[in-house]
Amino acid sequence: MENCIISLMLVEDQKLLRVGIKSLFEENNEINIVAEAENGREAIDKAIQYKPNVIMLDISLPDMSGLSVLKALNNKECSSKTIILTSHNSADEVIKALSLGVYAYVLKDVNTDRLMNIVKTVYDGAMWLDPKIVPVLREKSDKIIPQKQTSRAMFRNSHSNLTQREFEVLKLVVDGKSNLEISKILCISEHTAKAHVCNIIQKLVVDDRTQAAVKAIKEGIV
Repeated sequence: MENCIISLMLVEDQKLLRVGIKSLFEENNEINIVAEAENGREAIDKAIQYKPNVIMLDISLPDMSGLSVLKALNNKECSSKTIILTSHNSADEVIKALSLGVYAYVLKDVNTDRLMNIVKTVYDGAMWLDPKIVPVLREKSDKIIPQKQTSRAMFRNSHSNLTQREFEVLKLVVDGKSNLEISKILCISEHTAKAHVCNIIQKLVVDDRTQAAVKAIKEGIV
């Protein structure tokens, strides 16, 4: 992504939040906010006009849902990659968003540095899911990812390089637990919990803890 500026459009009806996000990205020379919209119809028009690389879209808009905006843009063959930034984490909305092709589903309490990294991740074509919605993925995985219906034993055989402790940590990652929460549950230090998560990510050949959780769900560990 050398010498490349990512064009970003913000779709958020709350002006204060929109201004806050805009001020955050103004400090980043890799991301340029090319358009803003405060309702769905405006978002559709501006997405077509400005053709941003990435759209950051709220689900709750005054005239139509963000998911309806996404569906409309899909019908217009809009090539922008979409990040859902919302306070909604219901199973139905997460599943519908994923089925409509969103690249990231992010809750609004996300860390600001992470939000910038998510934009870059999505621009590069990778997917990012908020760890807090991983339990939703686990419960509804048959609607999101095809199940292999493998047993826990088969998963272990396929990933025999994972230690018993790493399996325990992986299950907690699938549950959406943070490193701090994992450390408290397993009575280990947060540093050790983080090390286990890093080892799991490396051994499963994935990019982050969310992808590790999705792989564990798909392979049938939970």
